[in-house]
Amino acid sequence: MEKTHRYKTSVEWTGNTGTGTSGYRSYTRSHTILAGDKKPIEGSSDPSFLGDSKKYSPEDLFVASVSSCHMLWYLHLCSDAGIVVTSYLDEASGTMIETNNGGGRFTEITLHPNVTVAEQSMVANAKSLHARANELCFIANSCNFPIHHQPLISVK
Repeated sequence: MEKTHRYKTSVEWTGNTGTGTSGYRSYTRSHTILAGDKKPIEGSSDPSFLGDSKKYSPEDLFVASVSSCHMLWYLHLCSDAGIVVTSYLDEASGTMIETNNGGGRFTEITLHPNVTVAEQSMVANAKSLHARANELCFIANSCNFPIHHQPLISVK
């Protein structure tokens, strides 16, 4: 039986420098992302689009969402399979193209999970579970482009 989950966030623009959007360069792209009682996330656009490089862009958060969802499914599957993961670090990367009309889209994301497991006997299965995690990941299932995996599995 399918279940429906709903999510609610608030995004508030904080970049009015006094004249609103009177010109493309007259405002900043700063904004705050909120979800319930969670800590706020300070956002901006990518520096290529006049954003603040010290704040998260929607593109950063998108790639991080794919990576995080994959990791959570992967850890779940490893736990169920008796694979003891002792550390996990993913250096995910994404490719986005800008189109002639000023818009754009992601064309791929590559996950580079560096996973440490407790025993050598766990390595092969630990590597294979990345494919299953991708099949189950809510975010990956919402994307219309390939998500690649280049895992590195080591033993503690």
